[in-house]
Parts: sequence; structure tokens; C-alpha cells
Amino acid sequence: MSSSPAGPLPPPPVPMDMTRWLICIIAAIGFAFDIYELLMLPLIVRPALLELVGAQPGSPEFLMWVGRLFYIPAFAGGAFGLLGGYLTDRLGRRSVLTWSILLYAGSAFLAGFSTNIWMLLFFRCTMFIGVCVEFVAAVAWLAELFPNPHQREKVLGYTQAFSSIGGLLVAVMNGLAISFAPKLPAIFIPEIVSGFWGTIEPAHQHEAWRYTLMSGLIPAIPLIIIRPFLPESPAWKEKATAGTLKRPSIAQLFSPQLRKTTIVTTLMFAMSYGAAFGAIQQIPQIVPGLADVKIKAAAAAEKAKLPPDPEVAKKAKIGAMRQYEQKIASEYTKVQEIGGLVGRFLLALLAVRILSRRKLLWCLQIPGMIILPAVFALFLQVENQTFFEINLEAIFLGVLPITTVSLGVFIAGLFVVGQFSFWGNYLPRVYPLHLRGTGESFAANIGGRMIGTSFALVTTTIAGFLTASAGAAGGFSPPMAFSIAAASVAGFVTLVGFALSFFLPEPSATDMD
Repeated sequence: MSSSPAGPLPPPPVPMDMTRWLICIIAAIGFAFDIYELLMLPLIVRPALLELVGAQPGSPEFLMWVGRLFYIPAFAGGAFGLLGGYLTDRLGRRSVLTWSILLYAGSAFLAGFSTNIWMLLFFRCTMFIGVCVEFVAAVAWLAELFPNPHQREKVLGYTQAFSSIGGLLVAVMNGLAISFAPKLPAIFIPEIVSGFWGTIEPAHQHEAWRYTLMSGLIPAIPLIIIRPFLPESPAWKEKATAGTLKRPSIAQLFSPQLRKTTIVTTLMFAMSYGAAFGAIQQIPQIVPGLADVKIKAAAAAEKAKLPPDPEVAKKAKIGAMRQYEQKIASEYTKVQEIGGLVGRFLLALLAVRILSRRKLLWCLQIPGMIILPAVFALFLQVENQTFFEINLEAIFLGVLPITTVSLGVFIAGLFVVGQFSFWGNYLPRVYPLHLRGTGESFAANIGGRMIGTSFALVTTTIAGFLTASAGAAGGFSPPMAFSIAAASVAGFVTLVGFALSFFLPEPSATDMD
């Protein structure tokens, strides 16, 4: 005896024709490079501040600018990203996605020509705005092109996995920039614009951090080629053409039907980003404190060719040590991003097998709540035993150190970064079509980009306090201060995120309109 279904059957999967493959490709490129652009900062902030401000790592001025460069662009991105979400609902997914990618790619390139810290801050703000809008437009676009729930979960899961590939690529690019900077063309400001733009001193025209920033232009190239072949979201276009598309507004997000969804997802998104920005992205600040890294950095400085002048030689020696520390930090970042990539693919596999969205999220939240604070609390406390190294220089991935600490970094990346893919899969299911971009944008940009990224400022503030009190307390070096601060922030945000998950609404099985 057969029973009737409890609800309407979901639409069948759509065929993967050339157009849909192109859409998936451009979305994957967008996801990859929005994380690529964001994760540049932890890799370039030390050398950039040393050149543009002259601030020494651990000094109050250095910590102040680290906090500003992390949070002010995130605040700008959150505010304008919310506007971008509204425009995604008003103007369509395709056009907003295209302009957002061009904005963040162009901004990253121009940031490489920064002649002062305020210029770098400005271009980081415009870059962040583009990234914030791109995520919302891409997720809404993909969700509406694939109305079958099973197919949609796979497409969103696997395209978002490219975000971690972007994080890996930026570590690789930074490593390449460090290795080849002296041989690359000099970065200078043409005389015709130097009057208002400023100049770059000859000694700094081959800085690796500048080449790393400028590489952010890459995603604009395939976009310009593919753009004419990209269609608009059929669901959005149909309603817009028929004149039945409702006008979005932020007030509707707080209607009785959506209020709980909006508040809980915004706060939980904030906690996910808090773990990333307050802990994971502080790894480059902590790695120089590892005992084995300090020994090897000193050895690298001794091998460096030093000029005869004692003062110049001293500066060159310090520069060689910092360059080595930056290189090792890049390698640890690669390991963390590989962990994040595994986490995203794990989420994509589990998303089509676990029906409850809350239980799906718990697969990453519960282990992360224990592991993440422990990794950062013990970062500089345990003996960093080297088990082996994976030499991937043949494919331009450098050397991956497999050590006690790097394994912890890998696992931390897996459980933190994997959660980001969850939100890309979840949010399109809990908002109606005319509010999809606005709702996603509110959670991602107000919660993630504005509130969540502020935990980077919290971490640097705590680290600054611990460093300043080092003399009286018998002391904390800057890396140790960042380790303690990151562990504290990680413990707080993971615990709060888990508590909020009990209030997370379960989307209906047939949610797409």
C-alpha cells in the first residue's frame, strides 16, 4: 500500500549544459578570489606597516594599524555590502556579481601602488566592498539556477570549496613574490600622477607585499571573457519581467515570520567569522614566536650578504630574519588553507546526507569548540617537532612543514573554514526570492563582515595589553601575546556560536519559490 507524499515533490535536476558550467566556473573563480583578497592582509601587514608607517611589530602603533586594517575595511564592506545585497534583489544577480568582482580585483591591484598607509586603507575598503557583494550575488544566483535541492546543495558546496583554494593560492603567490621580487619589474609611480599620488622610494620598488596585492587583478581577466555568455537568474528574471517581483526592504527581514531567522543567522555568522579573524588569521603573527622558527631565522640572517656599514648591516640582518619569518608564516598558512579546503569538501559531502541543518553544523561546531582554543593556547607551549616536509616546489606550492603545530593548524582550519560553506548552503533556503540577496547580505555583512571581523580588533587589543604589561608581569613577547589572545577569542566565539545553534530554524524541504 503506497502513501501519498507529505508535500510537493522537488523539481527535477537541470541538465549541466555549457552555460551552467560557465556559471559554476565564474562563481568558483569569484569565491576563490574573494577569499584570496581577504587573506592577503595577514601575509602582507607586517612588511607593509614597516615600510609605510615604520612601526615595529608589537609596538602600540603597529597594533593600532593592524586593528584598523582588519576592521575598518570590514566595516565599510559590511555597510556597502548590505546595499549590494539590496541591489542584487533590485537589479539582478548577474550584473551585481560582475561589477563586484571588477571592483575588488581593481582595488587590489591599485593597493599595490600605495604610497602611504591611508591609501592602502582606502583600497582595502573598496576591495572589501566588492568581496562582500560578490558572495551574496553568487550564492543567490547559483541557488536559483539549480532549483533541485540535492543538486543545489552539491553545486553550492563544491563551488564554495574553491574559496579555500583561493586561500591556498594567495599563500603560494606570496611565497612566489618573496622569492622572485628582486627579479620582477619595479613598481613605481609615473611622474604625471606622482604630484597627487606620491612616490615609492627606489629601495621599496621590489617589495613582495606589493606584488602579492597586485596579483588580485587575476579574476577580472576570465570574467571579461566569459561575461557575455552568462544568463540572469531565470527565477528572478521571470518575476521581474512579469512585474510580480516584490520590492525588498530591510524591515521585512524583521517581520514576525523572519525575525528569528535574521537575528540567529546574523549572530551565528558573526561567531563563525570571529573564529576566523580573531584566531585563524592571526597565525602569521604567532609563527615567528616558534622556537625552531627563531633559530632558523637567525641562521638565515647570518648567511645573508651584509654591507660593510654596521648600521646598514644591522638593518639588513633584521630584514633577512623578517623575510624568513614571513616565508615560514606563508607555509603555515598554506597548511591551514588545505585544512579549510578539506573542511569545505567534507561539508559538501555531508550536506546531501544529513537532512537536519543543525546536526550538519554540529559536525563542525562541536569538535571546533574544543580543538580551536586548545591549538592557539598551546601554539608556543608545545615542542614543535618536525615529522617531515612535503616538497611541492615543482608545482609552485613550496614546502609544507608537517609539525606538531602545523597539524593543529590544519585541524583548526578544517573545523572553522568548513562552517563558511554551511552558510552559503543554508541562507538561500530561508529567505523568499525577492529578499534573498538582502537577507543573505544582512547575515553575511552585518553579522560576518562587521561584527565577526571586529574580533580581529579584539585579539590585537588583548595582545597589545599583554605586550604592554610584559615588563611588569615578567612578560609576553608579541607572538605569545597573540597566541593567548587568539585562544581566548576562539573559546568565546565557538561557545556562543554553539549555544545559538539551538535556536537555528530548520528550512522546509521545498523552500525555493
